[in-house]
Amino acid sequence: MMAQDGNLTPKQVIGCVLAGGQSRRMGGGDKSLMDLGGKTMLEMVLERLGPQVPEIILNANGDPSRFAHTGLEVVADPVGDYAGPLAGVLAGLTFVRNQRPETTHVVSVAGDTPFFPGTLVEKFCSALPSIDPVIALATSADKLHPVFGLWPVALYEDLKAWLETGQSGKVLAFVDRHDSIEVSFEKDPATGMDPFFNANRPDDLVTVRKALGHPLT
Repeated sequence: MMAQDGNLTPKQVIGCVLAGGQSRRMGGGDKSLMDLGGKTMLEMVLERLGPQVPEIILNANGDPSRFAHTGLEVVADPVGDYAGPLAGVLAGLTFVRNQRPETTHVVSVAGDTPFFPGTLVEKFCSALPSIDPVIALATSADKLHPVFGLWPVALYEDLKAWLETGQSGKVLAFVDRHDSIEVSFEKDPATGMDPFFNANRPDDLVTVRKALGHPLT
C-alpha cells in the first residue's frame, strides 16, 4: 500500500462511547453514571470526546431513557447478550452505515475511562497509512488498549458475520484478521495518570477522585 497521508480527517469520524457492559466488578449498574465529584464519568468522557468528532452516539443495553439527559442517540448491541466491546463497535458501525452513509469511520471509547487523550481522534487519523481499511488501536506505556480504536465502516459486513457466527468476542481476535496499526499516547498532562486508566472497581473511583482533587467521600 502506498502511504497517502491526510486522507482521513476527524470530520469523517463518529464517536461511539461503549457503555454496554454489566459492570460486575463495580457491583452492577451503570458505572458511567457514577458521580466523580460533581460530574459523572460519562459527562467527563463526553467532554473529552465532544471537541474531537462531529457527532457522538452511545452504545448501551437496556432502557435507553436513563441516558436521555445526554441527548445522544443510544444504540444497543445488535448481536448476543452483553457480547463485549466488539458488539458495541458493531452497533456503532451499524448506525453509521444505516444513518450516516457519508461517514467512513467510527472511533470507540470506553465509558469508564475519563482521562483518555484529547488528541485521540486526530492522532488516529494522522497515523493511518492509507485510505484502505486499517484499524488503529491505542497504546500507552507499551500496553495495548483495544477498546480505544478507529474502525473503518468498510469492515461492517465482516464484523457482523464474525459475531453472528459465534466467533470470539475478543477485540484482538477480530483485529488480527485485518491490517492494523498501534498509536502511542503519553500520560494525561493534567493528572499524570495513564490516559487509559479505567474505573472497574470501587477503589478505582477513589483513584479518579484523588486525581481530580476531590474529597474521597
